[in-house]
Amino acid sequence: MSNLTYNTIAIADLNNIDFTQIEQTSVETIRKSINETQFVIKWETQPSFIADKTVVPLGTYNHTQCVELMGTNFWTTPETE
Repeated sequence: MSNLTYNTIAIADLNNIDFTQIEQTSVETIRKSINETQFVIKWETQPSFIADKTVVPLGTYNHTQCVELMGTNFWTTPETE
């Protein structure tokens, strides 16, 4: 089981993310919502930008919860038959 914590973040906070403190390596490796208003980060040790409230997450999830969230229409375009 993953020991990572996942956060959804408002896209407006993207410039406040220090990619050296999270699992994603750059803007190109983040997962954005379909409407590009939010993105997801994951971390093992709480990043300073969250601890000092420079960035306030919209939501906090464990791995299972995040997988479920990513399956919603907000994050994934539904397949058409």
